[in-house]
Amino acid sequence: MDLLRFATAGSVDDGKSTLIGRLLLDSKAIFEDQLEAVEATSRTKGFDYTDLALLTDGLRSEREQGITIDVAYRYFATPQRKFIIADTPGHVQYTRNMVTGASTADLGLVLVDARQGLTEQSRRHAVILSLLRVPHLVLAVNKMDLVDWDEETFNRIRQEFVQFAQRLNVPDLAVIPISALQGDNVVTRSENMPWFEGSSLMHHLENVHIASDRDLRDVRFPVQYVVRPKSDEHHDYRGYAGRVASGVLKPGDEVLVLPSGLTSKIAGIDLYDEEVAEAFPPMSVVVRLEDDLDVSRGDMICRVRNAPEPTQDIDAMVCWMTRDPLRPGRKLAIKHTTRSARALVKDVQYRLDINTLHRDLEAGELGLNEIGRIRLRTTQQLFVDPYEQNRTTGSFILIDEATGTTVGAGMTN
Repeated sequence: MDLLRFATAGSVDDGKSTLIGRLLLDSKAIFEDQLEAVEATSRTKGFDYTDLALLTDGLRSEREQGITIDVAYRYFATPQRKFIIADTPGHVQYTRNMVTGASTADLGLVLVDARQGLTEQSRRHAVILSLLRVPHLVLAVNKMDLVDWDEETFNRIRQEFVQFAQRLNVPDLAVIPISALQGDNVVTRSENMPWFEGSSLMHHLENVHIASDRDLRDVRFPVQYVVRPKSDEHHDYRGYAGRVASGVLKPGDEVLVLPSGLTSKIAGIDLYDEEVAEAFPPMSVVVRLEDDLDVSRGDMICRVRNAPEPTQDIDAMVCWMTRDPLRPGRKLAIKHTTRSARALVKDVQYRLDINTLHRDLEAGELGLNEIGRIRLRTTQQLFVDPYEQNRTTGSFILIDEATGTTVGAGMTN
């Protein structure tokens, strides 16, 4: 079975945590004692229904306030597919958490309250998902039971969002009406909305095509670790462990190693204790080369005639994640794939208003949870691709050298 990672987003109290609880419950992905504990807590709160949001709102402060603060990851599977859910917070002050949760997602699920329609937060999260190049987007119009399953309300919200999405880079968009609390159109089709001819949310998640989302053309293999057992049995074994970022690797392929520029051929590819005929993303493997080259952590194995251009000048969109503003002249550590270096912020070109998409060219700095375009100069060459081409080699994080705290997430362009 393949794996689908999806992130939920939307305004506060649109029902994200309740929806995930419903998915977990109806797909039988929770234990009886978990359900009993949630039912008991719901009764304690005075509810006459089971508050499924308690399955995901794990922090005490989240339960008390009824909002999501941290990113909650949940795992479940159906006979068709495995899933990893990132339940991301909706409040503007937790934008950085939302960026973190959605950065690896194959699909973004934006919820809106049918009574409220699209809000500023709904639009902001759609913009962020677009910036992160999440290839599939679903707008779930929730709480249809509170508008008497009205088709007119749904059509109005769908039309408004489709018009807004035309300004964004959204390759695949689906709009589905649901009631997370009652389970309508979540796992099974709803009898209350016979006018909707589309599939249920679960059917869409199980069948959305993600195989073609991965770049299988441009070979990128960042070396994470050099494997040298040094035992009598494997005294001459030398392999390079890592995770395939893109492309397909096969024994016999001629490859180039960056930054040395040396070439060799792949002698073999090992997965655990067996040799495999090919490796593709997101497999973690050990690659053996025919020649004994000087290859270490942070190097990149790629095709001879299809290699990223090594550079020390990086233009990128950055989400800033700390209260201390990002200003020109600041020095930070940068981590790109498995390669680490130091970086100087040369320029803050503009700050992006993610509600209106307006570029503030006079900003000069980025504050907490703000997104903007910056220019960096690094101490070492990095092997970057445009983020829209490769989300692994096109992304990086910025780290405060004094505290070791991650202060920014970047996407090259």
